[in-house]
Amino acid sequence: MIAVIDYDAGNIKSVEKALLHLGQEVYITRDKDTIRSADHVILPGVGAFGDAMGKIRSYGLEPVIRDVVEKGTPFLGICLGLQLLFEESDETPGVTGLGLLPGRILRIPDQEGLKIPHMGWNSLDVRAGASLFKGIEEHPYVYFVHSYYLAAENEEDVAASTFYSTKIHASVEHGNIFACQFHPEKSSAVGLKILDNFVHFEKR
Repeated sequence: MIAVIDYDAGNIKSVEKALLHLGQEVYITRDKDTIRSADHVILPGVGAFGDAMGKIRSYGLEPVIRDVVEKGTPFLGICLGLQLLFEESDETPGVTGLGLLPGRILRIPDQEGLKIPHMGWNSLDVRAGASLFKGIEEHPYVYFVHSYYLAAENEEDVAASTFYSTKIHASVEHGNIFACQFHPEKSSAVGLKILDNFVHFEKR
């Protein structure tokens, strides 16, 4: 059973649809017991960093997220969900993130000819052996929608990178923690394979 954490962020239904397509049992929920008992947990989201952390804290979800990560449940952050796993964001100075991994969220630098938000398909440079990308072609294209990007502190956590005005850490893996700045649920067959790799992670 997969728990998709509901904290009033956007894009949750498209994640559910992709997982149902893969034949998974999915619950969109903020029920603490359901999240703690899930086989896999996903933190999706589109929105603002500060608002999202406010909602997570107001719903009492921060300790629940820490519990599932600490007990080894495979955990996937998507888009804003990736950013919330880190310490802080330029989008909302003074608001702390979950701090599960070291790194900062920075605004994509302006560059002539490039639009921000970054919306569209970019290819990835994938680290050899990255679990989310098992069985996927080299330099796959995935779909992004974001104005802020991850600069991870630990290079060994970075599973995939891309370049848009600057080098962007597009996916991370650390133990049972996984995250993607891009939207696998909107990234066609490649994205479905990434989600499928995640939901089968514990069975390897």
